Amino acid sequence: MAKKHIIITAGDPLGIGPEITVKALKKFKNAAQITVIGDGESLLAAGWRDDMGVLIDIQSPRKKPLKRGPSEWGGDISFKALLAAITLINAGRADALLTAPVSKEAWGKAGVKFTGHTEVLKKYASAKNEALMMFTSGPIHCALVSKHYPIKTLPEILTKERILTAAKIFAGVLGKKAEIAVSAFNPHAGDGGKTGTEEIKIITPAVKELKKQGYKISGPYPIDSLWQKHAAGKYDGILCMYHDQALLGLKLAAKQPVIHITAGLKFLRVSPAHGTAFDIAGKNIADAGSMFAALNFAARSK
Repeated sequence: MAKKHIIITAGDPLGIGPEITVKALKKFKNAAQITVIGDGESLLAAGWRDDMGVLIDIQSPRKKPLKRGPSEWGGDISFKALLAAITLINAGRADALLTAPVSKEAWGKAGVKFTGHTEVLKKYASAKNEALMMFTSGPIHCALVSKHYPIKTLPEILTKERILTAAKIFAGVLGKKAEIAVSAFNPHAGDGGKTGTEEIKIITPAVKELKKQGYKISGPYPIDSLWQKHAAGKYDGILCMYHDQALLGLKLAAKQPVIHITAGLKFLRVSPAHGTAFDIAGKNIADAGSMFAALNFAARSK
């Protein structure tokens, strides 16, 4: 049986991506084939060794800044690395993608129009132009109906169709008979329409349709009580309406390293569930636990 080939993008070269990439690979014992794409200088400074795998050095014509932080240079390199990885995997040259953190601000400085990894992957690596952000930590599983949108746009973004699509992809990962609970959008699940009508007009109709199609799904439930129940072992997964509903509860409830999964793609994509941490980059103190967990998840997946 051929070795699984995993491509790792090292993220923003001024953040902790190169450090956690190297730290994770030092602990990695699986016989997978590894290719790392990123700024070679930052990876070498983090302790890269040739026996860790193949290193593809990405360079930028932009000027490298003297200080760490979001930069045009870092954004250019991290975005080019991602595009190179997607090209290789789409061509059948690898099996899975592990992405270290990038800076959305740096991408903006470099002129990148995408708001994050998920949006790029949706455009270039999705089988049906859909991609679901989901997270797992031991028995905890959550997913997002919307992705990286400003709070003020969420009432426009939230549609029945988005809920149906997200729920089906989520169930495809957990299993169609998995018990999934759906969060409300408004405080107290809208209080019967007094504090919002999205539950009545959008979420409940979507849940009813999914039930008719055979999915084991219920809701909408207020997000605070929903997270309490899931953390206590109820439900196989929870479907949240927007980013902070999922991430706040997840990071409080998780007892094991959190892995971010992009579902609905032509291939597996995983990542650690944290950011670039420019403030501690270069100090060799970054925790690579989530990166290591994501690497092992990619190696074990079918």
